Amino acid sequence: MGIFYVDGIIENIHSSKKSVFVKKLMVDTGSEYTWIPEEDLTEASITVKKKDIPFLMANGERITRDIGYAVIKTGEFETIDEVVFGRKGDLKLLGSRTLEGFAAVIDTRRKKLVASGPLPAA
Repeated sequence: MGIFYVDGIIENIHSSKKSVFVKKLMVDTGSEYTWIPEEDLTEASITVKKKDIPFLMANGERITRDIGYAVIKTGEFETIDEVVFGRKGDLKLLGSRTLEGFAAVIDTRRKKLVASGPLPAA
């Protein structure tokens, strides 16, 4: 598939005036969660809602990180999701849960997000 990046806006769920622009989020379907640097989340007044959640890194290392709630926007897409408070050395990632919330899929040839089409309903 290859790697590609998007820029995004991370917004406080209670006030759209509290937001931060984040450059170069790696689109990563292998990561369930979206990872944003801790200092960016703090700047947008996003608070920790879940402490010390365990994660298993690709290299087998076990770590813990905190999680908060945010509105995530990129291009025409927007959703609310849980975000990981990334620490120094962590990648900035746009994870699969956020992509699902966007109702977006990856166009692998053009390396961009596209609308997945109508959502199924009962």
